[in-house]
Amino acid sequence: MERLNQTSKVSEFILLGLSSRPEDQKPLFILFFIMYLVTITGNLLIILAVRSDPQLHTPMYFFLSVLSFTDICFTTTIVPRMLVNFLSHKTISYAGCLTQMYFIYALGNTDSCLLAVMAFDRYVAICDPFHYVTIMSHRRCILLVAFSCSFPHLHSLLHILLLNQLTFCNSNVVYHFLCDINPLLKLSCSSIFVNDLTIKTEGLVILVTPFLCIVLSYLRILVAVLRITSATGRHKAFSTCGSHFTVVILFYGSIFYVYLQPLSRYTVQDRVATIVYTVLSSMLNPFIYSLRNKDMKKGLGKLMGRKKS
Repeated sequence: MERLNQTSKVSEFILLGLSSRPEDQKPLFILFFIMYLVTITGNLLIILAVRSDPQLHTPMYFFLSVLSFTDICFTTTIVPRMLVNFLSHKTISYAGCLTQMYFIYALGNTDSCLLAVMAFDRYVAICDPFHYVTIMSHRRCILLVAFSCSFPHLHSLLHILLLNQLTFCNSNVVYHFLCDINPLLKLSCSSIFVNDLTIKTEGLVILVTPFLCIVLSYLRILVAVLRITSATGRHKAFSTCGSHFTVVILFYGSIFYVYLQPLSRYTVQDRVATIVYTVLSSMLNPFIYSLRNKDMKKGLGKLMGRKKS
C-alpha cells in the first residue's frame, strides 16, 4: 500500500481492480471486453427494434428503450476504465474519480427509477386496462422518464459535493475496480459523520423508495391476476411481468447486498456483487426482455431481416 504524507492531499487514486495477480489481468480484460461488446450490441438492438417496429411504439417498450440507453451509458462509465486498469494504468485522477462516481450514481439510480416506472406501467396495464391509454399518455410517459433521469443527478451531485469536502491523506489505494463511495470513505482522514448520515437517510430513501414502489405494484398485480378465472389469462398476465421481475431481483438483490451493510464490513465479496448490478445486469437485460417476449422477438426479427435485405 502506498502511504502518503499526512500534510499532502491526494491528487490521484490507485484502483486495485478485481485481482492484483499479473497473470489474471489479460484473461479479465478479454472477459470484460466481450461482456462490454455484448452489452452495447444487445441494448442497441433493443433500441433499434423499438424505434423501427410500429407495434412496439407503446409505453412499455418506450421505457425499455430508455432503460437500454441508460444501461449503455452506465456500462460505458465503468468498463472502459476497468479495461485500461487490467492492462496498464491503474491510477485515476481525483477529479476523474469523482466524475466517474457521479455518473455511476446518477445512471444507476436512473435505472432504479426506470424499473419502478416500468412496474407502474405493468400495474396500470393489468389492473386498470380500460384507462391504460389515458393514464399512460405520451405526455405522462415523457414526464416519468424526465423525472427518472433528472432527480438521480441531484442525488448524485449531493454525495459528490459532500465527498469533495473530505481530506484524503492517509492512503490513495482504493480496494475496488471503480470509484465507489464506501471504499473512498474508508480512506478519508477527516470526519465522515455528515457523509455517513446522508447515506443512511437520503441515500437510503433514494435506494428503497423505487423498490417499495415496485413491490407495491407487483402485490396489486398479484391480487388482480389471482382474480382472473381463466388459466390462460393468468399465464398471459404473469408473462408480461416475468422479464421485468427477473431484472428487478438481479439488480436490487446485488445493490442491497453491497449498500445495506456497515461500512466496516466492506469486503472483496462486495466487489463481486458490484459487478452484478453494474456490468452483468446491463448485459443480461436485453436477453431477459427479448427471450421471454414474443413482441420483442418479432421486432428483433424484423430488424435483422431488414438489415440482411
